[in-house]
Amino acid sequence: MPRRTSFILLAVLVVVFVVVAYWNVRTPDVSGLPASIDLKYQPIAVENPALRLDLLDHLKTTQYEGPHRNIFSDAAPPPPTARRVAVAAPPPPSGPPPVPPLVVPATFFGYVTDASTGTRRAFFSEGDNVYVVAVGDVLLGRFRLLQIGNSTAELEETASGRRTTVTLQEPGNS
Repeated sequence: MPRRTSFILLAVLVVVFVVVAYWNVRTPDVSGLPASIDLKYQPIAVENPALRLDLLDHLKTTQYEGPHRNIFSDAAPPPPTARRVAVAAPPPPSGPPPVPPLVVPATFFGYVTDASTGTRRAFFSEGDNVYVVAVGDVLLGRFRLLQIGNSTAELEETASGRRTTVTLQEPGNS
């Protein structure tokens, strides 16, 4: 039985080989119709296909006006010649006047660091009123405290987003 299946398998392989060889050797049918690309081709209408010698003569007479330098030499190129260009004075700015600096009506007179939490609070005074403000809190309903330094405090106006820095001042004798 195994010998018989071997012959059958060999016969099937020979038939498959013959079919594959037939399809690979056979030439495709060539039709007399042109390809679809050839149907769309239209030559460009040129009245006189002669060579334009006048344009070639014009190219021969043009001269290069850039820097003349040997590109195969490692010598430094000559410095460029200075060209004087007349510069007109810029017109005066016609925009709105500059925004006045941000003024905080309170005085920064000290700060404290909480030993247990490490948060810093700043002391501000306005007349007889004293305000204790932590970072992120709002002072006088207009200014947010952004940062407290050793001798400065940075504030931001909540309405406009403008920032200012106030310096530490000694409180007056009262």
